[in-house]
Amino acid sequence: MTNPITPDDEEEQLEEATLVSHLIELRGRLMKAFGVVLVIFICLAPFAERIFAIVAQPLMAQLPDNSSMIATQVASPFLTPFKTTLFVALFIGMPVVIYQLWAFVAPGLYRKEKRFAIPLVTSSIVLFYLGIAFAYFVVFPLMFAFFNAVAPEGVAVMTDITAYLDFILVIFLAFGIAFEVPIATVMLVATGITTTEAMASKRPYVFLGAFVMGMLLTPPDVISQTLLAIPVYLLFEGGILMSRWMLPNREPAETAGDGTA
Repeated sequence: MTNPITPDDEEEQLEEATLVSHLIELRGRLMKAFGVVLVIFICLAPFAERIFAIVAQPLMAQLPDNSSMIATQVASPFLTPFKTTLFVALFIGMPVVIYQLWAFVAPGLYRKEKRFAIPLVTSSIVLFYLGIAFAYFVVFPLMFAFFNAVAPEGVAVMTDITAYLDFILVIFLAFGIAFEVPIATVMLVATGITTTEAMASKRPYVFLGAFVMGMLLTPPDVISQTLLAIPVYLLFEGGILMSRWMLPNREPAETAGDGTA
């Protein structure tokens, strides 16, 4: 004799089926994002050497005459350009990756939350690319010129290509994340954790924290630390302006609760 199915059993089975369907959808969207990045990589792979030359240009332009980069590992001349191309494909395909994640989360949001999230997602993508562009066109030339200028006399500057790739990826990631400060600022106000007035009153601490962030995320030189700290602080000010524009009447939960008591 079989036991009757209770309402709790039905609810548990429904939750399990819902979880499985969500996991299947997430896997499908991740596969789509991976497929797009893979297609971009395949299209760029024949130009791997040219792509690495472009990525290495900020350093090559600062090397002394009759100097060049070197490869200290047997497979580096082949693998490093392809690794560089793979990361370039990932950066190019980042909007598709973020869109797939957004499409997975969006059905669970209210209409008002969707209207609020769309400009934030778009802004985060643009700011991430701006951070990478700022690192490539502004930070790298100044930083590599400084490194070469302070090299001791008699020391030949010949950077290993694998070490160079690892180094610039860290810098790209640091500046890409740092340029997301306005988005983080808006999210703090949107969730009611703080207000624009409260953040504006903490400007001296944010200014100091920006230099601490620059010290932790960049090489130990004043130029790269300053070039990260100053944009972070300016982006913090931009985040305050965005919060005042997008959320003019938002208050912390504690303040709102006191007002209704």
